[in-house]
Formats: sequence, C-alpha cells, structure tokens
Amino acid sequence: MPETERDLSQVDLESLWHPMTQHSQLASSPPLFIESASGSFLYDRHGRRWLDAVSGLWCVNVGHGRAELAEVAREQMEKLDYLPATLSHEPGVLLARKILDLLGFDGRVYFAVTGSEANEAAFKIARQYHRQTPGGAGRYKIIGRHRGYHGNTMGALSATGQEERRQGYEPFVPGFLHVEAPDPYRSDVDCAAALEAAILAEGAESVAAFIMEPVIAGGGVLVPPPEYLPRVREICDRHGVLLILDEVVTGFGRTGRWFGHHHWGVEPDIMTLAKGIASGYMPLSATVVRREIFDAFSAEPGGLEHFRHINTYGGHPVATAVARRNLEIIEREGLVERAAEKGRSLLEALRRRLDHPQVGDVRGLGLLIGIELVRDRATREPLSVEDTARVVKRCAQEGVIVGRTINTAPSFSNVLIVAPPFTLSDDEAELLVGTIEAALAKELGASLPG
Repeated sequence: MPETERDLSQVDLESLWHPMTQHSQLASSPPLFIESASGSFLYDRHGRRWLDAVSGLWCVNVGHGRAELAEVAREQMEKLDYLPATLSHEPGVLLARKILDLLGFDGRVYFAVTGSEANEAAFKIARQYHRQTPGGAGRYKIIGRHRGYHGNTMGALSATGQEERRQGYEPFVPGFLHVEAPDPYRSDVDCAAALEAAILAEGAESVAAFIMEPVIAGGGVLVPPPEYLPRVREICDRHGVLLILDEVVTGFGRTGRWFGHHHWGVEPDIMTLAKGIASGYMPLSATVVRREIFDAFSAEPGGLEHFRHINTYGGHPVATAVARRNLEIIEREGLVERAAEKGRSLLEALRRRLDHPQVGDVRGLGLLIGIELVRDRATREPLSVEDTARVVKRCAQEGVIVGRTINTAPSFSNVLIVAPPFTLSDDEAELLVGTIEAALAKELGASLPG
C-alpha cells in the first residue's frame, strides 16, 4: 500500500531538514506536499493546483513537465551515465560551445553544479589569475554589494551582502568587503562612485575583482539605472579590477535578453551561470572567463599554474545533455522574446492594478518583478515581516505561489517576488495579478492602522 500524504508528512517531520524554515511551526503548518507539475502549475495528489509564480527557485524557465527533457536524460543515462570533467564527452563540449556562441564571447567554460560553486570558482580564478599576471600578486580582495546574494558556501556567503543570511556563520573568508548597490526607489546615492572610492581606499593594487548581479534578485529585485553598469565596467578597467557578473538568476532569458548584462552593452571578465541553464531539470552551473584570463593559466606541465579545482559532478553528461536541449527549446519556442513581451505586460498590469496604500513600488525587468510593500507610502517604511508573510500565505491559499525577500537586510523582508515560467499564458497572468490584488485587500485592507 502506498503511504498516505499524512503518513509522509509525519516522516517529513521526523526526517527532513527544510531550508529557510523555522521547524517549530511545521507540525501545525506543514509545507505543501507536491506530487506532480505541468506547465506553470504544481499539483498535489488530490488534484489541487498552485500557479508556480516563482518558477521553483527562479529556475524552471521552460515550465514544468517537459517530457522531451526527461527523454534526453534517459537516453544519456543509457549511453554514458557519468564521466569526470578531466575527460571529455559530447554533451559537455557542445553545451560549452553553445554558451559561448550565445554570449558572443571568446573564452572558456568551467562547469560545476550550483551557483554557489560557480562563484567559488570565480573567486579562485580571479585571485590565481592576478598572482600569475605580472604586477598582480598583491590583488586578492573581492568587493561585493550590500543586498547582493552569491551563494551559501563560505566564500560565496562572504561575498553576499545580506546580513541576516550571514549572522551566526562568522568569521568569514578574509578579503571580502561591500559597497552600496543602486536602489532607485530608496536612494539616489552614486553607487558607481562609491565603488571607485572603495577601490581607492583599499588600494587598487590589492583588489582582485568586483562581483555583482546585473539585477539584484533575492535582495529585492533592484534594477540599476542605465548608466550604472557601463560606469562600473569603466572603473574596473581603469583600476585593473576584474568584473564578475553573477548571472545565476538573470541568465538564459529571465530579464528578456539571453543574459542580463546585454541590456547595458557591457562584457564581464568572468561570469557565473546556473538555474535557467537547465531550467531546473538537472543541477548544473558554469563559470565563464574571457580568453585572456584562461591563457594566464597556461604553462609547462609540472608546475602549479593550472586551475587546481574540481567538482565530482561538474559537467555531468546527463546534466549537460539536458541543458543543451533546454536551450534548444528556449530558442525554438522564442521564449526569450516571450519573456520580454510577457514581462512588459505583466509589469504594466501589476502597476496599474496594485494601487494599494501598502504598495510602494512595482519594478522589474523581463519576468523578474518585485513588489515592495511599505507601511507608509510617504515615509517608505518597510512593511513588517509578519504582514508581508500574511500576503504570501493568502496567495498560496488562493492557489498562487509568490516569493518574497527572506533574511536579507534587516527590515527588508518586504518585497514580493514574481518570476513565473516564460510559458506563462494570458489567463495565468490574470490569475497571478488578480490573486495578489485580492490578497492585499484581504490581508491589509484599505490600509494598515496607524
């Protein structure tokens, strides 16, 4: 007899440790128990469904339930189930070539498994590159940004600028510091100038790299002003600092371009990718470097100039085969263009219909949208964690799963996050907008009491 959902929920309580979850509440409020998924929806065993308006964790770009991807995985497992990346196989080679072609980038691709690992590789590459480049031996510092997120391993967490994610895990990896990130809703600080000031204060000869997301995702969907990224590129060039772009979320169409940095016409020195690379169907990530950086690791055999780093499952043949087909689907169905078009219409609808006293700002790029909730529009005081969580819970009760900022900067767990699959239909978009609109009215009323 198959175990019932109730039985499995009890096993869950006795066995699983869920991420980002206070387990003391799970006995009375267990997580949704999902049995299947198709298109934009998740289903339990009773046929109840939820619109997945965050694409899992910003990753299921082509939608759930693609049998074509399952078939590719099966075929590859039967043909070649595993191979370490020190050897070579067709899916990995062709995927690397495809990524470089999409980027228009002369470089090399290093495969790993998660975004955190991709960033760890980027930091090690940056530091080793400078040590193997004349005059660069003293460059080891990595500058990140407040509210930026780069992963949960110790190096990636050291680069992350979300204080509530970092508390309790000190001390961090030496050599990491942070500067302000653009937040047009709350601040007009010249953040590019702040970056240059930090480089000069630290001593440019000690700074290896600056890492940033083109659009800060989990920290609140912060879209920079048009001049910011080109100025950052110029500042990094002037001071010999490598620019690392974390495109773990923004890569592969999420912002309505193949890669987020394409909106600003700049090129990184190093770029990290994950999530949409395989639309979540397989775990895979990549670190991409310019040819000049790769060439600095070339020397006679027997020395230590090569990249002394390996991941057991990096470039896994099944994962890379699925990722290749995923990119074929995105191209074949014009899903990047669809993300741009659907993102514009969804953003406009949300701005028009969420005319509520507790909605301070609605912003985004492509199908990456943030709705900032405030207690007071005039003061822009953030809505409390509890009130924001009630809105998210109400949406789930009504059949729509939206995200929110969690454990970022203190007091800023107040941004609803909308990042649905690129296949979102007009009817699904209406369900999404209508549910958020109704949840705000039901949970917050016309306005919060003074």
